[in-house]
Amino acid sequence: MFLASKIFWLIAQPLSVAFFSILFGVLLMLARFRRSGGVFAWLGLVVLFLSLFTTAGPYFLQTLEDRFPRPAPPTEISCIIVLGGAFENVVIASRGGIEFNQAADRFIEAVRLAKANPAARILVSGGDGSISGAYEGDARASRGFFDAFGIAADRVIREEDSRTTFENARYTKDLLATNGLQRCALVTSAYHMPRSIGLFRANGIEVVPWAADYRTSGKVRLGFDFTQPSLNAQLATTAAKEWTGLLAYYLLGRTQTLLPQ
Repeated sequence: MFLASKIFWLIAQPLSVAFFSILFGVLLMLARFRRSGGVFAWLGLVVLFLSLFTTAGPYFLQTLEDRFPRPAPPTEISCIIVLGGAFENVVIASRGGIEFNQAADRFIEAVRLAKANPAARILVSGGDGSISGAYEGDARASRGFFDAFGIAADRVIREEDSRTTFENARYTKDLLATNGLQRCALVTSAYHMPRSIGLFRANGIEVVPWAADYRTSGKVRLGFDFTQPSLNAQLATTAAKEWTGLLAYYLLGRTQTLLPQ
């Protein structure tokens, strides 16, 4: 299932859909199926235009980010659950050190909450989510990071086996029970919070959502945008992946609602 989802997403992301639609359309036209080929070629061009030159991607990503507004800073929590996906594990494997991607705010917010709640444990959930399985996951990679900020090693619990958000929730449930932890804050990217909350609720884990890593301004409206095509395409890809994940988990019965709130 894990490998199938990875391969599916390589093909199903917007720019891949655009490329393969145009390619298939051209091949059909060369084979003298001009009408069918034209349909696929135009479909690819439409997807490409929407991804590059409209705010469709940012808008639908913003919809997810707005789903769980940050509450008041949580107090009296027993743990802080941080979902992986923030470390550049391929770069770390080659160069060493600590290297983050755009989701670095997940761990920055975790440190902030840890400082404000000194009795709370930190549970980092994240194994190697690559197809090859040849790299460290975020749970292992985070060791040096927390040490650098003076977080005692015995405060940190590491869940190193999960490769997907579904596995994050399932494996975290066992660790929470083992360590007697109940009232927890959940830290992940704002756009990723609806899917995460849906899966944690399905596993009987009630958490305080603490969103980080916002990618949009919160004021995006649908329209044309010719000023930042590469960023639009990036946000469209992120939005498409997250909405696809929400739909897939709902259809598979892994979440109880399509769009948790």
